[in-house]
Parts: sequence; structure tokens; C-alpha cells
Amino acid sequence: MITEAQVRALAEEKMAGTDMFIVDVSVRPGNKIEVLLDRDSGLTIDDCKQVSRFIEHGLDREVEDFSLEVSSPGVGRPLRVHRQYLKNVGRKIQVTTSDGQVWEGPLERADESGITVITEQKLEVPGKKGKKKTLVPVDLSYEHIQETKIVITFK
Repeated sequence: MITEAQVRALAEEKMAGTDMFIVDVSVRPGNKIEVLLDRDSGLTIDDCKQVSRFIEHGLDREVEDFSLEVSSPGVGRPLRVHRQYLKNVGRKIQVTTSDGQVWEGPLERADESGITVITEQKLEVPGKKGKKKTLVPVDLSYEHIQETKIVITFK
């Protein structure tokens, strides 16, 4: 049986010395292999094709048949690895935390400990009636993040 470790090792060998990185590798029943890649400078179809061909040549169809799909994660998929957060600093994101809270706004910072999202909140202003919209940074650690998605805007 083809393993995720085999596929990951082949992909990493091909990507060595580039700014490409693996987001996810899965091998489903029937040897349906899916490799999700990203690149700091933007992933191209040619990048995916080169990695796909390298993996195909590293696996033997005569021994075990398989199907292989190499692609980028796509817009609707959640961020999975730290490097994706770094790549998307400045973009609008939506974060759902493990306690069910949802935070939306630009990703201001991403480091090893967590992220900062600039959110718009209605806060009371001393000496005035009502609440005023205020930009508030929210710091979140990765361990408390359940899911993060990029928010696509058409402005």
C-alpha cells in the first residue's frame, strides 16, 4: 500500500530549494492520492505538474495502481499550516475558535505563537451615548483556532 509518508517524501524531494511547501497529503482507499501545495510567491499549474510527474515517477504503477491529484488548496479550504498564515498577512480572514466565537478582519500578524486579527467592534465611548465602531486587535493562539478561511472581497 502506498503511504502518505512515501508521497510526502517524494514531494519534499522535488520541492527542495524552492519556496513551495506541503499543505496536506492524503491517501484514501483505492490509492487515491491528493497532494495540496502552496508557494510563498504564488503556486502555478506548472509547479503542480512538475511535482505530480516527480511523484508518479517515484511510485510504480506496475506494483500498485493509483490516482494522483496535485493542486493548491483553493479558496474555500481552511488554512492548515503556519506558512499559509504568514503568506496571507494583510488579507481578510474569518477565524472560528474552539469555543465557537467567530472573528473577522485583516490578518495583522502571524508568528509561531499565534495570530492577530483586527476586528471591528461596537464599544461604549465614555461621555457619549451609544456605541462607536472601533478597530480592536484580537490575539489568538493556534491551539484555540478551530478553522481559518480567507474572506474573498470584490472591492
